[in-house]
Amino acid sequence: MAREQWASKMGFILAAVGSAVGLGNIWRFPYMAYENGGGAFLIPYFVALLFVGIMVMVLELALGHSTKGSAPLALRRLGKNFEWIGWLAIATAFIITTYYTAIIAWALVYLVKLFMVGFPTDFGGFFFSDILALSSGHGDLGGFNLPILVGLALIWGVNYIVVNSGVRKGLEKANEILMPVLFFLILALVVRSITLPGGLMGIEYYLTPNFAVLLTPKVWIDAFSQIFFTLSLGFGIMVAYSSYLPKKSDLTASAFTISLMNCGFSFLAGFAVFGTLGYMAMTQGVPISEVVTQSIGLAFVAFPQALSLMPGGIILAAIFFIALFVAGISSSVSLVESTASAVIDKFNLPRHKAASAVIATSFFASLIYATNAGLYWLDSVDHYINWFTIPLVAVLEIIVSIWIFKGSKLEKYIDNLSEYNLGSFWKFFAGIFSPLFLIYMILNGAWTELTLGYEGYAPIFLLLSLGIPVFGLVVSLIMPMIPWIDKGREIEEWDEFVKKDEE
Repeated sequence: MAREQWASKMGFILAAVGSAVGLGNIWRFPYMAYENGGGAFLIPYFVALLFVGIMVMVLELALGHSTKGSAPLALRRLGKNFEWIGWLAIATAFIITTYYTAIIAWALVYLVKLFMVGFPTDFGGFFFSDILALSSGHGDLGGFNLPILVGLALIWGVNYIVVNSGVRKGLEKANEILMPVLFFLILALVVRSITLPGGLMGIEYYLTPNFAVLLTPKVWIDAFSQIFFTLSLGFGIMVAYSSYLPKKSDLTASAFTISLMNCGFSFLAGFAVFGTLGYMAMTQGVPISEVVTQSIGLAFVAFPQALSLMPGGIILAAIFFIALFVAGISSSVSLVESTASAVIDKFNLPRHKAASAVIATSFFASLIYATNAGLYWLDSVDHYINWFTIPLVAVLEIIVSIWIFKGSKLEKYIDNLSEYNLGSFWKFFAGIFSPLFLIYMILNGAWTELTLGYEGYAPIFLLLSLGIPVFGLVVSLIMPMIPWIDKGREIEEWDEFVKKDEE
C-alpha cells in the first residue's frame, strides 16, 4: 500500500514539535533548571541540545526518510540482523504511552474536580488522597480508581480517533490546532505570572546561575537525559514521522527547527511556573525554596496552590490543566503512532486494524496506573525507562547506523537534501561523542542504583523486583521481529531501496 505523506512541511514540523513538547516541558524542565544551578543549567542543556540532541535528531530523520519505514523497518533495511533494535525502540514508546496517558488522566480529573468543589484547603491531600487515593506501596494495588479509570478510557479514545484518522486528517490536523492553543495558554500564564507582585523575584530565582554546579556530573547527566526525553529520541517517533515526508525535504533544517522550538517552549514554561511560585512565596512571606517541590508535586500541588492565591485563580488553574491535557495528547498520539506505524509495516495491516490493536493492548497495559498504587508503579517504570532503556536504544541505534552500516552513506544522503551540510561534524558528534556520553549515563545510573538504591528503597531491591520484570516485558514486546513473520516477503536493503526510490 502507498505510504501516507504530510500535507505540508509546517504540518510535519508542528506534529514533531507536538510530540516533543509534552508534560515534562511544563513542569520537569523548570524544576531541573532550578535544582541544577538555575541559569547555569542552560549551559549543559544547550551543549546537550546542539552536540547530541540535534545530531541524533538528524540521524533519526534520515533513517525514517531514507527507508520510508518505521523504526523496525528502517533498522531492518540497514541489515537483517538489526530489526530487533527498532522493536526495542517501539517497546520503549509503548511502555511510556501506558503511563503517560495516566498522567493526562490525572490532569483531566483534577480539572473536573476543581470546577466541582473549587480549590481545596490541603492541596497535597487533595491530589494524593482525593484524586489518586494513593495506597501504601507497590504491592498494595487496592482497587481501580474509578474517576482515573474513566479519564484513562477517554484519553485512549482521543488517541484512537487521531491515530485512526491517519497522517493528514489525524496527526497533522490535530497538531495544527493543539500547538497554537498550547502556546497561547502558556503565554497567558507567563504574562499573568510576571505581572504579579513577586513574579520577577521568582524569575530571578529560576535563572540566577550557580556556576559551581557545573563541576558535578549529575548536572550534565540531567541535562542530557532531559534533552533525549524531551526531543522524543529513542522512541521511534521521529523515524516514523520522517518516513511520511516527501522526497525533497531538508532534514538538517527540520531537525534544528523542531529541537529549538521544543527547547524554547520549555524555557518559556519556566517563566510561568517560577513567576507564579515567586508570587506565592511573597504572599506567604517564605523563601521561594520552601514552595518549590519536585516533579509531580510541582505540577499537581505547588503550582495549583500558588494559583489559588491569585485573583481569578480558578480560571488560571483551568488554563494550566487544559495546557497539560493538550501537551499530553499531542505527545501521546505520537507515541501511539510510533507503535502503530511499526505494526502496519510489519504485518501489512490497514491503519484502522493496527490502531485498534495498539490502542486496545495499550489500554489494558495502562490499567495498573489506574489502581491505588498507580503513582508508585509509574514512578518506578519511568525511572528505569529514562535511566536505562532510552539511552540504550540510542546507543544501539547509533552503533548500527554509523559504525556498522557506515555513517558516510547517511552523511551523504543528509547533505544531498540539506541547504547547510553538517558533514563530518555530524558524524563525529552523532557517532562518537553521543554514544560515549550515553554509555557513561547508563553506567553511572547502574552504579547509583546498585549502591544507593532509588526513592528510599534498598539497593538492588527495585532492580530485582521491578527493573528486571520491566526489562523482561520490553524483551517480550520485541518478539514480533521473529523471522517467520517475514517468510516469503522480500525486504530491500538500504542501498537498493534508496537507489530505487530516487529513480
